[in-house]
Amino acid sequence: MSATDMKAVDAARLTRLAETALRRAGASALQAEATAAALVRADAAGLASHGVSRVPMYVAHLRHDRVDGAAVPVLQARNGERRAALLVDAQCGFAFPACAMAIEQAIVRARELGVSVAAVTNSHHFGAAASHLEPVAAAGMIGIALGNSPAAMPAWGGRKPLFGTNPIAAVFPRRGAAPVVIDLSLSEVARGKIMVAAKAGKPIPLGWALDEAGEPTTDAAAALRGSMLPAGGVKGAMLALLVELLVVSLAGAQFGAEADSFFENAGGRPRIGQVFLVLDPAAFSGEQVYHDRVEALLAAMLADPGTRLPGARREASQQRASREGIAVPAPLLAELEALAGEGRPA
Repeated sequence: MSATDMKAVDAARLTRLAETALRRAGASALQAEATAAALVRADAAGLASHGVSRVPMYVAHLRHDRVDGAAVPVLQARNGERRAALLVDAQCGFAFPACAMAIEQAIVRARELGVSVAAVTNSHHFGAAASHLEPVAAAGMIGIALGNSPAAMPAWGGRKPLFGTNPIAAVFPRRGAAPVVIDLSLSEVARGKIMVAAKAGKPIPLGWALDEAGEPTTDAAAALRGSMLPAGGVKGAMLALLVELLVVSLAGAQFGAEADSFFENAGGRPRIGQVFLVLDPAAFSGEQVYHDRVEALLAAMLADPGTRLPGARREASQQRASREGIAVPAPLLAELEALAGEGRPA
């Protein structure tokens, strides 16, 4: 897509469009505000596949009752005095309000206990995994996020989709600098990239996906009907299994193979899960030692020409977006305007 096909949009306006579109489709203020803000943050960070390009899909899910737009997440009390562990029930709403509740509680408890693990159940697509961890880094803590998703990858040696792309993310705070941010899908690429290519009618590189017959394909639409390939071969497949087992067993959520694809308008509620681990360095080696060790390793990395720190590209993209606005494809912007009631009826 050429630069002339892109429109620079102020983050506040883009958030307003996304929020209004979700509200018109039946989302409450709580659900719409948290979801719109998270999607726009992803776009600002340069993660278009997890940004407002998801709004039409989310609107369709609201209209087909795949998500409860009026849901209010609930903090479960079943853990008793074991305060380091907590479970949040998203109540089949969007993931973002429930994940925010889980992270807020986990930070408080990690500050008290040194570590906390928060699980989210009955959830939905949770977007860019690392974005949920921004408050953790701001609190000076280490955060790890795991999430399962509808089946998209086969078990190693198989052809039938069984595991989701099951992202893993982590943040490591730094002293006087932006945190190190690690965020990866366990498929060769995030499925959202294939969705973007399919919408644009563009091919994908060989090695990203298989078609419905289990054969390698460069056709993005065929890939969406087929399955993703794991990153790193068998190692990626084993990590996907690890995430699936850990998230589902702790959250009591559905396996990816039990959840209908996000890319279908109609279907069942996903009821998938997420798990967040928050650690306070002060409870372990201490803040001084933590920062000294982190900075020593990062300095060694940067001493090698051509090396960049994970998260540096996102940070640069966010700064550029704050100055210049967020680049949005013109057709997508028109669709958002229509869904928000600013253009033709949607």
